[in-house]
Amino acid sequence: MEDMRIADRTRIEDRRERITVVPESLDDLWHLTYVLEPGDRVSGDTTRRIQRDDDALRDTGGEREHLWVAVEVDDVEFAKFANRLRVGGEIVDCSREDQLGFHHTLNIEEHDEIAIEKLWKVDQLERLEEAVEAAENPDVAVATVEEGAAYVHTVAQYGVDERASLSGTTGKGEYARDRTELFAELTEVLERLDVTAIVLAGPGFTKQDALEYIEQNAPDVAEKIQTVDTASVGDRGVHEVLKRGAVDRIQTETRIAREAELVDELMAQIAQGAKAAYGVESVAEAAEFGAVETLLILDERLRVERANEGEWDVDANELIENVERQGGDVVVFSGEFDPGQQLANLGGIAALLRYRLQ
Repeated sequence: MEDMRIADRTRIEDRRERITVVPESLDDLWHLTYVLEPGDRVSGDTTRRIQRDDDALRDTGGEREHLWVAVEVDDVEFAKFANRLRVGGEIVDCSREDQLGFHHTLNIEEHDEIAIEKLWKVDQLERLEEAVEAAENPDVAVATVEEGAAYVHTVAQYGVDERASLSGTTGKGEYARDRTELFAELTEVLERLDVTAIVLAGPGFTKQDALEYIEQNAPDVAEKIQTVDTASVGDRGVHEVLKRGAVDRIQTETRIAREAELVDELMAQIAQGAKAAYGVESVAEAAEFGAVETLLILDERLRVERANEGEWDVDANELIENVERQGGDVVVFSGEFDPGQQLANLGGIAALLRYRLQ
């Protein structure tokens, strides 16, 4: 995977800064979703349908022109399945002056260069740095297999994607052909994936039999594989793999693995009535006492609060800055994966504490 590229940084008036970036992956586009907020200015090359007065074009509804535009952001959408980030807002600058004031949506895809002008917050700059550094981690697939079924997922920073769901009779003896067919289909899927490492997991001995088949028929794929014992397959199996640290051992630091570990530690501390707080009021109180060691906050909740569309009486930016000033860590969770969903059930914000509060 290539790095998110920062092409230019320019300081402008009122402590604002213009940073020009080139996203190189879906992960990069996902990071930008939580960097951008209403009122930011985003500019780049685009196409726009222009209505002309020319009689020859009267019935065409206009034709598309290549333009450079800058929009003041109203809304941001990460369209994972369309491989793009949609940034909508009013055109405030344009290579065609007659388009000023109209609404336009920038469809930002991998390798598109855009400039973001805003008053940057500390955690947003850290998020850009995280995206730049994340490409150093290998891309990982998790294949889970049991008698009769196999699943393949890829691990990304924005969550886990299911790439294949395979099924078929896998008994031995007279059914050996069907078992081989399942392993063959699994091998074909793994061969098509552009990944650095593969975790092969599942209960019992089926995964070992699958590995032996892969070793015989696709040795290049087999070299990427390490096996892990899990009680489940599919989504639950992937979560077990992450909790066991298998992906974390492959990737120097995997976002999802860290989130799974943090939320498990949080739930354990809550169960013990020990060093934890959850809900915005309790977390804000802990921050006032300087007790927050790690702040856990859901990406979507953070974005809603920053857009003044939430229900918190606490300023999310001030809370984050307060924690960081006191040496605490801030981890923004992805709502796309189970740990983020668990955090959402706790109000979208929680904290691991340095000491227990009475």
